[in-house]
Amino acid sequence: MRTPLAFALALTVAAVLAGPAFAHGDLLHLSANANESTNWFGYVQGTLEQGGKQFNAIAADWTVPAATQHSSGQAEYSSDWIGIGGGCVDANCLVTDSTLIQTGTEQDVDAGGSASYGAWWEVIPGPSLVIANMTVGAGDHMHAAIAEVLAGANLWTITLQDVTRGEAFSTTVPYSSTHLTAEWIEETPLLIGTDAGFAALPNLTNPSFAHATTNGATANLSSSEEMLLVDSSNKVIGTPSAPNATRDGFSACTWATSCSA
Repeated sequence: MRTPLAFALALTVAAVLAGPAFAHGDLLHLSANANESTNWFGYVQGTLEQGGKQFNAIAADWTVPAATQHSSGQAEYSSDWIGIGGGCVDANCLVTDSTLIQTGTEQDVDAGGSASYGAWWEVIPGPSLVIANMTVGAGDHMHAAIAEVLAGANLWTITLQDVTRGEAFSTTVPYSSTHLTAEWIEETPLLIGTDAGFAALPNLTNPSFAHATTNGATANLSSSEEMLLVDSSNKVIGTPSAPNATRDGFSACTWATSCSA
């Protein structure tokens, strides 16, 4: 769970930014089953299933999904991102990681049904920070990368590019990561305040994650690394596909119990 400091920082940022108070990339919250989560779906790799591998870099491309309202009159939120930390350390998800560094895009719908899009980065327990100089829209081709400047140095370069629009953001930050997990995720972010809890999920077109790598090599995704999204009744509402033929990408389907690669 987030620390009181994390909530305080997130509230501070929310007070500055227009719109609702919410946190992107919150740590993995499991349901009753090891491969099901109440806030994430996609693929998660852990050091124990990878033979003790330490994650020093991660990258991927995706297409920003178009967001439409799933339930009339309801504000709904989603994000797509890559990250190191925060996920399942072992295949059975008996241990989760408490550090997380990530970057991604936001796809939201307000109560009136109008969609909005944006970009952000975050290191837990700090708040998510909006990338103000990027104009993100549905259908944009994004490329994201997070890499340690020197393995074990805990100094990280975070890069997010909107290939379609020719816009890019990069920053280098110190962060003490455990290097234990890597993930490619579509998420319902955490709402903060009066309606605290995980956001309602909009309808989303397929973001099609591709070119996934860790430590500069193909991610070699496995179906055993899939994470499903479930609602408060443990009903599956978000499903990743099996890995593509090159095992470096997958599809992500909202409001579905199956998904084609």
